[in-house]
Parts: sequence; C-alpha cells; structure tokens
Amino acid sequence: MSTAENVSTAFINQAIDFLTGEYLPKIERCLERLTDEQIWWRSNEQSNSIGNLVLHLCGNARQWIVCGLGFEPDHRIRDAEFAQRDVLPRADLVQLLQTTIADVETVLRQLDPSVLLEQRTIQGSEVDVLHAIFHVTEHFSMHTGQIIMLTKMLTATDLRFYGFEDGAPAHRWR
Repeated sequence: MSTAENVSTAFINQAIDFLTGEYLPKIERCLERLTDEQIWWRSNEQSNSIGNLVLHLCGNARQWIVCGLGFEPDHRIRDAEFAQRDVLPRADLVQLLQTTIADVETVLRQLDPSVLLEQRTIQGSEVDVLHAIFHVTEHFSMHTGQIIMLTKMLTATDLRFYGFEDGAPAHRWR
C-alpha cells in the first residue's frame, strides 16, 4: 500500500473513530441524563433544542455521507430539523442517532481510500470526498459541544467524560 493510500485509510478510520467512539457516546450520555422535556427545551425561539440538534446532525450526516458518498436517495428536508417542536421521545432520538452513525460507518468502511479527491455534488455544491468526510466530522464536533453545554446547564452536573489519573486524561465515556 502506498503512503497516500495509508494516509487516506488513516483519515477515514480516524473520522469513524471520532463519530463512533467520541461524539456518539458523549451525546448518548447527555441524552440519558435528560428528560424528554429538557431535550426539547429552548432558551428562546432563535435557539435550538438538543432534540433539534440531534435531528440536524442525523440529517446532515445522512445527506453528506450516506447519500452524498453512498449514493442513497436524498430526501432531507433541512428546515424540518429545526422546525420540530413536538416532543419526540428520547428513545426515538437515540435510535435515530445510532442508526445514522451505523449507516455512516458502513459507507465509510466501504469507501475506497483512493477516491478522497474525487468530486461529488452535495447540497448543490461540488466538493471532494475528503471535504465531505471532514465536514461531517467537524460538524458533529461543534454540535456535540453545544449538546454538552446545554446538558450541563440543564442538569447542573459534571458529565464526567474524563478523569485525570497520574496527570493523564482517562476516558470515562467508553
């Protein structure tokens, strides 16, 4: 395997690790500590609830990876992710998130690393495959941080993602 193939494979694997091993478990931990009402709470009409953010993450990841790279039909209605006001049960949101991440992982694991610089049309723009993967990974990072912050505000608790034994962080969400 060439150096470029090694780097491409490592990039794809790191994206999978971030999505499945970092962001998904952190969001799951947040959701398990909240009531359905807290999940759908908004500080004001211009802000999103945690529930809206979960719907948005699922819509975005599905559109960019499952549809954009996996060539599934794209039926996303982005505005509906933010317009949702009826309380959807936590269990339904968790299932949607887990299914979405599993579908994303399947597409990424089947992706030929040599196509990272190939162009795809996603959301009406021409982007390369690397851009699409990087976009979804950083998008998850940003909204995971928002979900964590809102969860801490709503519960007034430390989510205990890390402990520091011997001066080094120990991951507690895994």
